[in-house]
Parts: sequence; C-alpha cells; structure tokens
Amino acid sequence: MINLLMLAQEAQKLSLGYLLTLLVLAVVVLLVLILKLRMQAFLALICASLFVAVGSAKELTGGAGTLELATIGNKISDGMGSSLGFIATIIGLGAIFGALLQHSGGAQSLAKSLLKIFGEKRAPWAMVVTGFIISIPVFLDVALVIITPIIYALSKKTGKSVLAFGLPLLAGLMVTHAFVPPTPGPVWVAYELGVGLGWVILFGCIVGFPTAIIGGILLPKFMANRLYIAPPEEFEESTEQDEANLPSFTSILVLIGLPIALILLGTVVKENVASGIERQALVSQLSIEDQEDPKARKKAYDSAVKKEISEASTTSKVLLFFGHPIIALLLATLGALIYLGYGRGYDKSVLMDVTTKALGPAGIIILITGAGGVFKGVMGASGVSEALSVACQEWGIPVLVLAYLFAVFVRVAQGSATVAMVTAAGLMAGMTEDLSQPQLALVVVAIAAGATAISHVNDSGFWLVSRYMMMTEKQTFQTWTVISTVVSGVGFGLAWLLWQVV
Repeated sequence: MINLLMLAQEAQKLSLGYLLTLLVLAVVVLLVLILKLRMQAFLALICASLFVAVGSAKELTGGAGTLELATIGNKISDGMGSSLGFIATIIGLGAIFGALLQHSGGAQSLAKSLLKIFGEKRAPWAMVVTGFIISIPVFLDVALVIITPIIYALSKKTGKSVLAFGLPLLAGLMVTHAFVPPTPGPVWVAYELGVGLGWVILFGCIVGFPTAIIGGILLPKFMANRLYIAPPEEFEESTEQDEANLPSFTSILVLIGLPIALILLGTVVKENVASGIERQALVSQLSIEDQEDPKARKKAYDSAVKKEISEASTTSKVLLFFGHPIIALLLATLGALIYLGYGRGYDKSVLMDVTTKALGPAGIIILITGAGGVFKGVMGASGVSEALSVACQEWGIPVLVLAYLFAVFVRVAQGSATVAMVTAAGLMAGMTEDLSQPQLALVVVAIAAGATAISHVNDSGFWLVSRYMMMTEKQTFQTWTVISTVVSGVGFGLAWLLWQVV
C-alpha cells in the first residue's frame, strides 16, 4: 500500500522537460525585462523568481507542483531575508573601507610606491599589481577614476600610449573585482554555494594573478604599439606637496592585507579543527534515504563541524573569531577610519559624509544580491535546480563547465558582471552539495571568469574604459573587449587545471 502511494506521488511530480522549460523561460523573462524594458536588475530578478514560483504552483499544475500560491510571497521574503544578513554586512563594510582608502589618497600612494619599486621600464607591471591590490577593497570604476591621473602622467613622461599603462591597470582591476572577495560578486557566490571566503580568496589569487599578467602584460604591450592614445592636453601632474601628504605605502598594504590574512588564518584553523571528521562514518549513521540525499549529507557534516568547533581549544576559538569575514573586515574598516581618518586630521563630519555616501552604491548591490537569494530559493523550492542537476548528469556536462557557461551567457546578454554571477549562482546552487570546499571555491572562480567575458556596449564598464582611455567604440572593442575575453578564458582554463588536482 505504501509503495503504491509513493508511486502515485512520484507520478504527480512535474516532469524533467517541464521544469527545464520553466528554467529557460525564466531566463528569457529576466533578459527581456532587463534588455527590452530596461527594468532594474533587482526588480527583474524578483519578477523572474515569481514567474518560476507561479509556474510550479500546485494550483496551476494539477497538484504536481511543489509550491502553493498562498505561500509564494513568504518564499520570496524568506529568500531575501536569508541572503542579506551576511552579504549586506560584508558589502557595507567593504564599501566604507574602500571609500576611506579613496578619500585619504591611499590608492594613489599604493600606485606611486609600486611605480618607484618596479621602475619606469616596468611600469606596466606596477599597474597590474596596483590594479590587482586596489580592486580588493575599492570598486573597479572608482579605482579607475582615482588612478587615471597617474596613467596620464606616465604617458606624458614616457611618450608612450596611454594604453601601455591603462590596459595593465584595467586587467588587474577586472580580475580581483570578479575573483577575490570582499568585492560583492565573489562574496555572494561563495555564500550561496556554502564555501568559506578563505578558500575563495586563496584560489581567486592563485588563478587571478597569472590571469592578470597574461591579460595585463602580454596583450597590452602589443595593443599599445599598434594604437597610440595621447594623454589629454589639459592634463597637469600633481605636485610633490600632494604626494608628500599621502599615507604610507606600508600602512596601505597592512590595512588591505589584514582582513585577507585573518580570513585565510580562520580557514586554516577551521580545516584543522574539522580534519578529524570521517565523512564516510558520518554518512553511514544516516538513514538509507538521507544517505542518498546530498542536502542531508551536507547538513550532517556541517553539524559535525559545529560540534568540533564547540569542543576546540580556546586558542582555536579566538582565531576563528578574528578569522570570521565580518570581524576581519570590521577590524580593517575601523583601522582605516582611525588611521586614515581621525589620525590624519580629517574633520569628523567629513568622515561621516564620506562613509555615508559610500553606502549609496552598496545599497543597490545589496538589493540585487538579495534578489539573487530569492531567485536561488525559488529555483530550489520549485524543483528546477534538481531537474537541472539531473539533466546535466545525463548529458555529461561537468559542473565547472556549466557554471562558467551560465555566467558567460548572462554576462553577454545583459552586461553586468554582478548580475551574471548572482544568476549563475542561483542556477548552480542545487548541483554543488557533494563538492569539497576547494572544489566549491573553483566553481566560484569559474563563475567569476564567465562573468568577465566579452565586455561590450551593454556593459557600463565598456563606456567607462572608452571614456577614460579616450578610445572610440571600435578601439574599445579591439582592446578592452579582447582583454576581458582573454581574462575570462585564461581564468577558466586555470580553474579547470586546478579542478583536476583538487
């Protein structure tokens, strides 16, 4: 009797074809709303989520769906709320930290100091490293605006094309903006896939730095030789007095490196504490049904890790406290406020204004990532994520490849790297339960690589680069679009090689 009942329930489930069709239509709805109707990404993601939820409602599918119309509103609310606690805090702290670094002249100090270290002949290397470091706490567009005067000064002094220095900077900025937390994209994907930020920082740097070198040193040298762009005639270099007032190079490195070091340390400690957990023994204690359920296995493992942490030494607990991303970034932000703000004599009301304004752009990103949480939650509750996982297993598509392709598709279609990462993470969330932390980190890197691909006219970054590098649309396609595509391909290729190892 029980078996007959189970068979009847199975027959009532939505078919694989229906769920995959629902997924395709949801993506189409999302893109139409953004591209055709010019709807804000936050609102478009909510509407696409609602489309999936209604399409899988029991009342409209003859009882075969998994959601009820009366509870869809709660599902949207839950998805938004469950995503924002961690993400909003990290993005808010990162935005304030970046604003303080910008306002104090820390970014200029970093760039000029690296130029002195590398020397004029190796200035492109200095620009790659500058972009790679400064884009960790500072948004790409803001960092470009800050460093552009240094690019113009180098071009004027050496007689070389602006592109000889600007493109290396842009490559470094682009890589860490997409690959390395605490920038919003990788933070969001890491949170949604359940991987520690320490692992993402580690693999983001391992993959990102050689990717930045290939995209920022090898290609720009060839491009700058073929295309000469002169600095603007009205440009005037900053005075030595202004340079003398900048914060020290060492202090900037310490402030940027502090949260990264603490997060990595916390990851090492957590892995050490959890090293004694036997996964197979843990799974064998579950019911037969739960042993076949990836979510149940992951929940059991997470519970075991929490137990090990509660029984760990006081030293381990202290290190885990300071290694938590929120605590680590809070310490760095407070350090920046004290040293770069109060310690350098800035008026308190000015600092209040700087930090408050920093939260404006951050608020938009927070809402978009929150909507991404809704998208992910509805995908899981409707059965679409599970259907996609089954289809990929049947078709033999590796998880890493699928993650990359999802991000590339959304990026090319609508332009925003952040929206591409948010959407791809929502689609991949149901297929990663059985992956280890290093594997999950590489999935994050693959999504980040896909989200940098083929920047063109629907990407605000395309026009920003065109304006500040003083290029026509055709020239921007020939340089920036090519570099973004190479960075994407190289980043994914390196992630794929590491995937074979881990």
